[in-house]
Amino acid sequence: MVNIASLWQYLALQAPLHSSMSGEPLNLTKMGLTTYTLPALPYAYNALEPHISAQIMELHHSKHHQAYVTNLNKALESHVAAVAAGDVAAQIALQQTIKFNGGGHINHSLFWKNLAPAGTEETRADAAKGLVAEIDRTWGGLENFKKTFSAALLGIQGSGWGWLVQEGGHGGSLRIVTTKDQDPVVGGDVPILGVDMWEHAYYLQYLNGKAAYVENIWNVINWKTAEERFQGKSEDKLEEKSEL
Repeated sequence: MVNIASLWQYLALQAPLHSSMSGEPLNLTKMGLTTYTLPALPYAYNALEPHISAQIMELHHSKHHQAYVTNLNKALESHVAAVAAGDVAAQIALQQTIKFNGGGHINHSLFWKNLAPAGTEETRADAAKGLVAEIDRTWGGLENFKKTFSAALLGIQGSGWGWLVQEGGHGGSLRIVTTKDQDPVVGGDVPILGVDMWEHAYYLQYLNGKAAYVENIWNVINWKTAEERFQGKSEDKLEEKSEL
């Protein structure tokens, strides 16, 4: 388990990586590179019904998220080989692939944890008293916040994500932001909760009814997790293996 920031720290490494003179494959483990694995959901695929169908959850998790993990690992392996070979052009060419798939892995890993079965204690707003109090101060009430956040989600053109973030980390003010495609939240802001607005998150159930998807997702928001992130008590992790 590693902090999500480690993925981006890897990209900052500038030390050359040398392959064996004997022509043996690069030892990626010794180079400090780990591979990432698909995290298990904290609930069954049908647990969020009727608001998010089991069919969507299974495809979203086991196919879409898995694809980001698989492609991220392949890109990281290729990047290590390019660094070892001194191939700067290949390193540069891989940056977008790493960003896209790494962002997809980060975003989805956060997303699954900020959802919970409707009607459970986790989905009650009083499970996030500190966060809700700050939301009240910022937006004048939880319902007004939901309307503002929903409008931001529906205003996303194409694919992207909507986020409630804490600016600059724990103790910072709250802000609603959107990110394009699979871009993650960066710059020191802490994601408190996020909503996936890619079509694969809702289309099989809601077709082109994005507004209905957004309206229903509030029933399965995990306010307990949001509170933990707001209070700085949650260290979101990415699943990793020790070797490729």
